[in-house]
Amino acid sequence: MLTPSLAQEIASETSAIIGFNVMITDRAGIVLGNGDPSRVGTFHEASVEVVRTERAATHSGEQARRLSGVRHGITLPIRLDGAVVGTVGLTGAPSAVRRFGLVVRSQTELLLRESSLLTTRLVREKAVTDLLREIAHHDPEIVPARQVESAAHELGHDLRLRRVALVIETSRVPAVLRAVREALHDPQDVVGALGSSQVAVLHRLPRTDEVTAVRAAVDRVAGVLQHGAGDTVGVGDPAGDVLGLRDSIADATSALRLAAGGCAVARIGDHRMHQLLATVGVRARRRFGDAVLGPLPQRPDWAELRATALCWAEQGFHLVRAAEALHVHRNTLVYRLAKIERLTGSDLRDRKQALALYVACLMEQPS
Repeated sequence: MLTPSLAQEIASETSAIIGFNVMITDRAGIVLGNGDPSRVGTFHEASVEVVRTERAATHSGEQARRLSGVRHGITLPIRLDGAVVGTVGLTGAPSAVRRFGLVVRSQTELLLRESSLLTTRLVREKAVTDLLREIAHHDPEIVPARQVESAAHELGHDLRLRRVALVIETSRVPAVLRAVREALHDPQDVVGALGSSQVAVLHRLPRTDEVTAVRAAVDRVAGVLQHGAGDTVGVGDPAGDVLGLRDSIADATSALRLAAGGCAVARIGDHRMHQLLATVGVRARRRFGDAVLGPLPQRPDWAELRATALCWAEQGFHLVRAAEALHVHRNTLVYRLAKIERLTGSDLRDRKQALALYVACLMEQPS
């Protein structure tokens, strides 16, 4: 698009470089940019004929005096995508300025193409961002799913294909967007900003072996991020419709929130228990924690005892594996388990009681 700001920038900078006055008009012959700013907004009669014929025209001093707003020189058509969108003119003896005019026109058309591509890309990026937000906040009672599918179809995306949501928490949204788009090449992948600090990806999956495909996509995305800069990837579950994708985005976002600090990749499958417990009311959580944990949360070694109880359950109540995971001697683990049993009255050899303690520890964060 030939805008006044772009036209004036080209005209003023080019005039200063080549030493001849440069003028740029729109299709109607209105001057949009000129090395002489006082001529901006005036009418250049010769440009109308150049636009009509799509041919360059030269004007001697005598010819220029018979035309409105015209000075001796040359006027050439400017083309964008095969259509004439305006003209570029140079003031001076036609024989002297012609070669400069061809160069200026070529440079102007190049800048217009770049500007057009940039505008098109920005418009598409905004449309993709709007689509992701529509999916993330979709309410089928307000907006039918087919309406969201139609908006996606206009962007070339079929939301009926199986996808997995990846949500990246980052302080470098523009850089991460570029890196992720380069890492994922499937035209059906939907990649855009989900907020001021999040990038969302709806990655298309193959018809078979989704588990391997999800793992490969996560590895590619994680590989282009800077974990040291705080970038973290949340991974939802695969889905094949608007509602499922909404839930996948929500799950990926929840995984980011529930994962422990320092985690580069947070998969919702590893945090389903935490996600469920987060929905339990505060009063119910408090009563359950008080009943199962007893005085543990008030002790100075609570963080250590909590980590022990969690690891004991997560390692299948296996003494050697739990000790190795905690990086302690097995006798130390036996001592800690005995202390937990004494303080809570639980029998950690009883799987039900040990699991109850595990759930209570999940709900109760260390102070």
